[in-house]
Amino acid sequence: MASPAAKEKMQISEAGSKLRRFLSRKSNGFTLLELLLVITVVAIASAGVSFAFRDATQSKLDTEAQRLIAILESARAQSRASGIPLKWRPTADGFIIEGMSDNPKNPATQKWQESEIVVNVDKPLLLGPEPLIPPQSILMWMSSQPLYSLRIATDGVRPFTVQSPTP
Repeated sequence: MASPAAKEKMQISEAGSKLRRFLSRKSNGFTLLELLLVITVVAIASAGVSFAFRDATQSKLDTEAQRLIAILESARAQSRASGIPLKWRPTADGFIIEGMSDNPKNPATQKWQESEIVVNVDKPLLLGPEPLIPPQSILMWMSSQPLYSLRIATDGVRPFTVQSPTP
């Protein structure tokens, strides 16, 4: 055991006294290092957010291309099942699938979901009824952003897919 004289000299600190002293110091503002750290974190976060957002026009075009692929593949399957040849061709505001309706004078027409869609094809697409069709493609873009386009194509054996356009 310690001697009584040693006990008198030993100072016992009160619980939390160091924390109170630290908190009672006056703060004169942020240091340069703290400011640079905050600015760096904000810059990285804003860059990440800006890269995460896609252009709305591109998203709309991608959605319309996927919708068209589903319609073409459905028509291709229907043509093979029924034995009736179907042709797809674009119109001013949509497209027509000839041979799909009972009345040949009134073919099945559909409109684009986005009014700005522009389509370019060399000739109407033949969708069947043979299992092998000729290689065919469609070039799609939006009138508000003509530099971004999509090519929907098939080699005649595989289904239609979205491909990057060849320059």
